[in-house]
Amino acid sequence: MRKSAGLLSSLCAVLAMVVVAPSPAQAAERDPVIFVHGYKGGAWNWNDMIADFKADGWSGGRLFAMSYDITKSNKTIAAQLRTLVDSVRAQTGAAKVDIVAHSMGSLNSRWYLKFLGGTSSVDQWVSLGGPNHGTNLTPICSWLITSCAEMAPDSSFLRDLNAGDETPGGVRYQTYWSNCDEFINPDESTLLSGATNTNVGCIEHAWLLVSDPVSVKVRTFLKS
Repeated sequence: MRKSAGLLSSLCAVLAMVVVAPSPAQAAERDPVIFVHGYKGGAWNWNDMIADFKADGWSGGRLFAMSYDITKSNKTIAAQLRTLVDSVRAQTGAAKVDIVAHSMGSLNSRWYLKFLGGTSSVDQWVSLGGPNHGTNLTPICSWLITSCAEMAPDSSFLRDLNAGDETPGGVRYQTYWSNCDEFINPDESTLLSGATNTNVGCIEHAWLLVSDPVSVKVRTFLKS
């Protein structure tokens, strides 16, 4: 009887350990991800990619798509991003977030990182077709919209943003660019010194948001 009781006690202890032990996902939960749309975009741009993230194990409660007024300066949008990052960190309890940006979203998120203290709150940053060194298509909108004028290669905004270190702090930087991007001219404008810069082949600008291969690359980078 004593032997049986001892075995039962040992079994209960083992079962208790199994129940209490956290799963790998719980033990190392992924950073929240903030998705930042581009010029003339919106939070809805990210619906497909967010669905991919959920299917790949990210919790929906840790995925956030930012919305903003594209007519404002990228400096103003960067301040709004700072507020969102602080809110997400408070809501989730995470020390840092990851940022995935498309097109002009690359510029306002970089301004946040470089000038608004973002490097202390961001772990990884991804740019999809970002006009990081400008695009020569801005004359069609720069006379009317501040954020568009800031994308001109010779704008004071970009001169300040790209002066010195283009990838400051301890953030991991990754850019994805296409040699068929009809809105980023030259195509290589996306590349940043100090980042990992990856050519994804012939994919049009908007299709970077919904391309399965691009989505896989982004998720693989954030998980690495």
